[in-house]
Amino acid sequence: MRLIASAFVTLAFAGFGSLAQAETLRVSYDISLAGLPLGKADLSSSFAGSKYEMEGKAKLTGLAMVLTGGRGEASASGTLAGSTPQSTAFAVLSKTSDNQRSVRMGLRSGRVAKVEIDPPLEPKPDRVPVKAADKRGVVDPMSALLMPALDAKSLTDPANCDRTIPVFDGASRLDVVLSYGETKKVEVPGYSGPVLVCNARYVPISGHRSERPATKFMQENRDMSVWLAPVEGPRLLFPLKVSVRTMIGMGEMQASAWSLEGDGKAAVPTRKAVRADEAIQAGAVQ
Repeated sequence: MRLIASAFVTLAFAGFGSLAQAETLRVSYDISLAGLPLGKADLSSSFAGSKYEMEGKAKLTGLAMVLTGGRGEASASGTLAGSTPQSTAFAVLSKTSDNQRSVRMGLRSGRVAKVEIDPPLEPKPDRVPVKAADKRGVVDPMSALLMPALDAKSLTDPANCDRTIPVFDGASRLDVVLSYGETKKVEVPGYSGPVLVCNARYVPISGHRSERPATKFMQENRDMSVWLAPVEGPRLLFPLKVSVRTMIGMGEMQASAWSLEGDGKAAVPTRKAVRADEAIQAGAVQ
């Protein structure tokens, strides 16, 4: 339970303080595991021109909170260009009752410039080494939630599902491979309309522990999906629901509220969760 709870806390969706003039998407999620409530997450994403900034927190509740004390906050920023965001900074802080870990990462043009992990990961004989090439052409895991629509397609065109997202989280490199499943109509507070249901695959590249049962399980996992709702202003798709089968049951993150503040409205200033932009002075690509 502690491992699964910590994994969900790491999904503590990300960001910085809001842009002064921005269109802002706010989404609240309920997190569950094997049908049991596990926690909640709140995410705010602000867009001004091609720039984006995101802010989020997650907290386990009920028995999971009693057992683990799990909570987390994270941050990400960058620009929207092409079919994949260009991250510039990422940070995440996850806490449980007996430990915590922070990750801060700076990026330039899709390349990892610097990473700080505190405390450092323990060396393990089955950990696949991360190569220099694995840190190029990547996006951080929070920015990976932003999926710009294809230029020649409508926001709900099925082709928008078909993409491979190259993710680097500071320690491991993986691909999230999406493919079209179906189109559904949904209704949650703040949004009613179509969503693209994309099937998902986890493809580890490096940094993972190859002999762990959980790694092998996820590599063979065919029961993962993400439901993407359209966001008109920045012309992108954003997760309304994420479902991942785990070794102890189905894990789900389901939007319980969705709101989009119109173009030109001043976003409410928020406390900066983790100052990735100040913590990382991007240097030479490692």
